[in-house]
Amino acid sequence: MDFDLPQDLTDLLAELDDFIERVIKPLEAQDDNIRFFDHRREDARTDWENQGLPNEEWEQLLHKVKRLADQEGFYRYPFPTEFGGRNGTNLGMAIIREHLARKGLGLHNDLQNEHSIVGNNVGLLLMIAYGTDEQKAEWIDDLAEGRRGFAFGITEPNHGSDATHMETTAVRDGDEWIINGEKTWNTGIHKAQYDMIMARTSGKAGDGDGITAFLVPTNSPGFEVVEYLWTFNMPTDHAHIRLTDVRVPHGAIFGGEGRGLQVVQHFFNENRIRQAASSLGAAQFCIDEAVKYAKERKPFGKALASNQAIQFPLVELQTQCEMLRALIHKTAWLMDRDGAFSQSDKVSMCNYWANRLCCDAADRAMQVHGGMGYSRHKPFEHIYRHHRRYRITEGAEEIQMRRVAGYMFGFMGQRAPKGVKES
Repeated sequence: MDFDLPQDLTDLLAELDDFIERVIKPLEAQDDNIRFFDHRREDARTDWENQGLPNEEWEQLLHKVKRLADQEGFYRYPFPTEFGGRNGTNLGMAIIREHLARKGLGLHNDLQNEHSIVGNNVGLLLMIAYGTDEQKAEWIDDLAEGRRGFAFGITEPNHGSDATHMETTAVRDGDEWIINGEKTWNTGIHKAQYDMIMARTSGKAGDGDGITAFLVPTNSPGFEVVEYLWTFNMPTDHAHIRLTDVRVPHGAIFGGEGRGLQVVQHFFNENRIRQAASSLGAAQFCIDEAVKYAKERKPFGKALASNQAIQFPLVELQTQCEMLRALIHKTAWLMDRDGAFSQSDKVSMCNYWANRLCCDAADRAMQVHGGMGYSRHKPFEHIYRHHRRYRITEGAEEIQMRRVAGYMFGFMGQRAPKGVKES
C-alpha cells in the first residue's frame, strides 16, 4: 500500500505554490489590498451601510483572482476536460484544499466565502450531472466562465436538518408551477441570477421523495429578500427570502420531478469531504504556528516549548490531524472509485471531526500565543469565527454523528441518504 501523494498532484501543488508567490502575493500588496486580510481592519470587507453585504471592492478583487487563476489553468481543475478542466477527482480536491488552507489566509484561499484559486464550482458539476439537454445548452458555458450562477434555497425558518419536513410547496398549473414558502441562510443570493429552490410537489412531510428542485430567477414577481442575517464572521450574504405565488415554467425543474434531494445530497457529499480537508488544513496551520511560537518564546529564560503543558495538547492535536488526513484521503479515494454516495458514513466522520478539530486547534493556538493569540494581530480568532459555522452548516455535527450511528447500529439500511436512489 503506497501512501505517497500521486506525482501529478505533487507537481500541481508545486505549480500552485509558484503561482501564489509569483502572482497572488504581489497582488495582495498592491493598492492596500492587504486591508482585507489585516484582521485589525477586517471590516473593510463589509459594506455596513448596505445590510452588511460584502464590499464591492472586496468581491471584485476575489473575481480578479479567479480570472487570473483561470488563465493559468488552475481554477477549473475539477471541471471535465471538455470545459477546460482537468477532470479533477475528490481525492485531488481534498489534497489541494488542505494544502491551500495550511498556508493560512490570503487571496489564494479564503473560506469565508468559499474563495479559492482552485474553483469549487458545484453548480457546473451539478448541471453536468443532472441538467436536461436544454438546461445544459443554456447554462454550462456561462457557469464555466462565471457569467451566471445560482444559489441554493434549502433551509427554512422552521426546518434545517429536517429538510424532508420543509413547508415550501410548488403546485402544478398547466405548463407552470406556483411556488410558495420561505427559505433562510440562502447564501450568495445578492449576486445570484437564479435560486435553486427546493419545494414539496408530492408526498407528505418526512418523505424523502416528492421534493423537487426549481431554478427560479431571483427577479421573478413574488421573489423577495426579507433580510440578510448578520453572523459571527462578517460580511454576510446569507438571506432570508420569501416566495409568494412565484410562477416558473415546467422546464425550470432541475434533476427531475420529486428528485430534489438527490441533487442536494450529491452536492453535500462532495462538498463535505472538500470542506473537511479545508478544516484540516486550517487546523494544521494553527498547530504549526503554535509550535513555531513555542520554540521562539522564552519565558523565565527557557523556551516555552520545553513545558509539557504546551507540548501535550499540541501532540494530541497533531495526532488527530494525522489520523484524520488518512481517513479523508481514503474516503475521497473510495468516493472516486465507488461514487459520491458510497461512503456517506465516512464522509460524515471526516466532516464533523475536521470542523471540531479546527476549532480546537485555533483555540489552542490562541492559548499558546497568550494575549497576542487573542488579538487581531494574529489570525486565529478569525479562523475560529469562520470554521465554527461548519459545525452547523450543511448538516450539524450531531446529524453527521447520527448518520454514522445509523450505519453502525443498523437503523439506516441504505448507503445513500434518505430520498436518494443510487443508480
